Amino acid sequence: MRSSPVMRKAAAAPQAGFTLLEMLVVLVIAGIIAGVASLTLTRNPRTDLREEGQRLALLFESANDEAQVRGHPLAWQANLQGYQFLERNADSWRTVRDDLFAPRHWSTPINGVAIHYANSEHSASQLEFGVESINLPAVVTLYSPVGQIEIVGTGNGRFTVH
Repeated sequence: MRSSPVMRKAAAAPQAGFTLLEMLVVLVIAGIIAGVASLTLTRNPRTDLREEGQRLALLFESANDEAQVRGHPLAWQANLQGYQFLERNADSWRTVRDDLFAPRHWSTPINGVAIHYANSEHSASQLEFGVESINLPAVVTLYSPVGQIEIVGTGNGRFTVH
């Protein structure tokens, strides 16, 4: 039995496309390149510092509101490892342990913190939030290896990042 010319032509035609092994090799190489590229991408440290300042500004506004609701002054203290909020009871300050105001570590490296109240040349040890709606204007400055950022409170309970 003889094969038809069409069958002979199909059998003689070279195969087109890629083998499964070739496809797997290409996918592995693409995966390695994507992995290396994602490892080399890092966040801008200045962006991290700014985000830390914005987070603190929002926490300060919440602490100001919370002090009025609780009827007890709150305060914020910081060191090089992190910060905490305190609540004033009778004659002492104690650490606030609720979720919002729990002690935290810095999310970016901080070299120093300065708290200055309006009309004062000296740095304060803590930022206080009173039970009244008006407080003293204050500036909290965060110092970082990449620069500094200021969180400015105008005294009316609102804080902005500069």
